[in-house]
Amino acid sequence: MKYTFLQTIFRFVAKFFVVLFVAITFYIIHVFVLPTHLDHSALNTNVPPIDDKYGEPEVFRNIEVWKPPATDLDKIMSRGCVADGLLSGYNRPDIDIPLARESNCHYFHRALETWLAPPDFAKASSIIAEIGRDDVQYGMFIAEAISTKADYTYREEGRKFDFSEMCRSKSKNFWGEHTCKPSFREQEYRDYIRQITRDAMDIGVRVFLFGQIKHQEKNFRFPLVDNIIRDMRSYAKMQGIEILIGGQTGDITSKRYLGFFDYIDGGVGLLTNGGIEQGPCFSVYQESDPEWCWPLMWHEDYKGRAKNVFTYMDWNGQIDDEMHVFTSMDTQLRHKTLRFLHSELPRRGVAFFPPLITPLPPNGGDNCHGPRDQFYTPHMKYECKDIGVINDILRPRE
Repeated sequence: MKYTFLQTIFRFVAKFFVVLFVAITFYIIHVFVLPTHLDHSALNTNVPPIDDKYGEPEVFRNIEVWKPPATDLDKIMSRGCVADGLLSGYNRPDIDIPLARESNCHYFHRALETWLAPPDFAKASSIIAEIGRDDVQYGMFIAEAISTKADYTYREEGRKFDFSEMCRSKSKNFWGEHTCKPSFREQEYRDYIRQITRDAMDIGVRVFLFGQIKHQEKNFRFPLVDNIIRDMRSYAKMQGIEILIGGQTGDITSKRYLGFFDYIDGGVGLLTNGGIEQGPCFSVYQESDPEWCWPLMWHEDYKGRAKNVFTYMDWNGQIDDEMHVFTSMDTQLRHKTLRFLHSELPRRGVAFFPPLITPLPPNGGDNCHGPRDQFYTPHMKYECKDIGVINDILRPRE
């Protein structure tokens, strides 16, 4: 069959657009669906390289890397504690390390921090060794805040990470001078997450939490955290270990999105009388902005769409946050509140983690605190004498 000149041109243009459409489709699948940068040649050598304070790679040899027990979700949910920065040297390590050693906590939530500072794995390994417990699990927090001035070596390319290249657009100085919100869209940030999560697994961390997802993920219809999670699970599988990955997912109710995570995480909505909110949002914050919701993950709006839920008394560094409310109670009410939360929230099918180390707001008034005003500790030597009650509610039951 012969074609006219115009028919020939039309067929050529049609074929061109078909090829273009197929190419674009494959590109979208590659970028948004398939995991990126899976490194199947990476192996755990039992001597993980550690970044020293100058950002140069250093290998600690002739030491046995600590091996934690197998991940037990039931134990984590029933005997977890918030120990913010325990492995990062927050608060007072000379107080916190013996407290962690003698506690009945099986899991230390957010023990390894990355808020505005890359993780120090040499310090974390040293603290794990000093605690000296082979029956516990440690968690790592992947923060929604980074410092653009951070100094950290990207070992795979033999250079320093450029933290300013990790920033979400229009977020510079969001958390203070020389800070920003990191973005999953930035390759530099994905490479950073890839390195620090693998190093964390190598020293024995098995539970991970992504901070405020809405700051890090821009487009929930085409999510990128899924690729990051696949990469983490791929590395864990290569090492023959099981990990748990969670997210602070805020008011996201998409079952598909929440399904990426093993658990979601958030506060309980603590009231001054020791009770908790009844609705899905913390009313304290809605008083100033009725349109804004501080979500409570134990509520069916969120719990019903997630695999698991971890809760605790939350904080945001401001007067009247949940930890400030708790530490402003008298001793009797604090103890009653701890017992209530640890019985009521598991009854609703979610975990409750009592506090071992948590930040408190500056200038908190007459709230109890530890050796530093801006940190809570339940140590009996200081004002919030709660460790006896915490150990009792976490005591393994036969």
